[in-house]
Amino acid sequence: MPDFPPEAFTRLMPPVRRAPINGVDMAYYEAGPADGPPIVLCHGFPETAFSWRLQIPALAAAGYRVIAPDQRGYGLTPGPDEVSAYDMAHLTGDLVGLLDHLGLEKAVFCGHDWGGIVVWQMPLMHPERCAGIIGLNTPFLPRYPVDPIELFRKMYGPDNYIVWFQTPGEADQVLGADVEKTMRFFMRKPAALREAGDKGSQGGSSFAFGEGLARYSPDGDPNQFLSDEVIGVFTALFQHSGFTGGINWYRNFSRNWRASEGLPQRVEGMPCLMIMAEKDAVLSPAMAEGMERHVDRLEKVLIEGSGHWTQQEAPEAVNQRILDWMRRHFPA
Repeated sequence: MPDFPPEAFTRLMPPVRRAPINGVDMAYYEAGPADGPPIVLCHGFPETAFSWRLQIPALAAAGYRVIAPDQRGYGLTPGPDEVSAYDMAHLTGDLVGLLDHLGLEKAVFCGHDWGGIVVWQMPLMHPERCAGIIGLNTPFLPRYPVDPIELFRKMYGPDNYIVWFQTPGEADQVLGADVEKTMRFFMRKPAALREAGDKGSQGGSSFAFGEGLARYSPDGDPNQFLSDEVIGVFTALFQHSGFTGGINWYRNFSRNWRASEGLPQRVEGMPCLMIMAEKDAVLSPAMAEGMERHVDRLEKVLIEGSGHWTQQEAPEAVNQRILDWMRRHFPA
């Protein structure tokens, strides 16, 4: 058995720490001065806290207390078996529990992809624990008028990856059959991800990632932007955790939608930043249009040339945008 986690992981990340939170043994990584303004970095799918390896040292060096968890079911944080244990109440509750464990009243929450969905729910569900919110690629989206899974199925068909993920066990097995191939398929330049989204047969993009993965060959792929070493770390992490925990987040779309009835749909009383990526095919800048109607203290910035994996594709630009905003609102 090779050493786990890989050497590159331990070299590029702070030492892993653990906290018993909401019945989960949560792994998290911390850097920066203990008295610095805290910022919590929340990853998406299929990622882990390792996705923030290029932000953690930059923010810490600027005087911020940086906290990046492997969220439940990801990386070194094991997750429960029950699908319902991955609903929004649990995901936001984990972040509250992490603050409690660290003795922090509030923090800025920064989320990418699925992590962005979670951090935009924090001020709706736990406003007293939020100093500010940063959405990276992921905009604030008000509550859908209908069950989102039924909407996605009607609009994009059964092969849309979010709809496909609803079937217990199926996507888990497909993604886990060759983890390195899966990671190379997902972690590609924007043109490749956009092409994967253009394969819909029922009117419009379906993002049929299952079909795309079956056709994909990583050999000589010109759209790879991560080093073999970094891909090796992601591969080892998902070989360790599997994909079921992360996919279970998607299996709670309908449950979260039902539970959100009656929640406020406006973020108020705190500064917020929306960082958009010009070439993101999954979360396009157009999706952030009109956010001002729902977020009262909002700034928006665009990172040109970047696709979906923005903090890894354009780390210096992401760090600059975050630090500029943090220094104005939360000086270290």
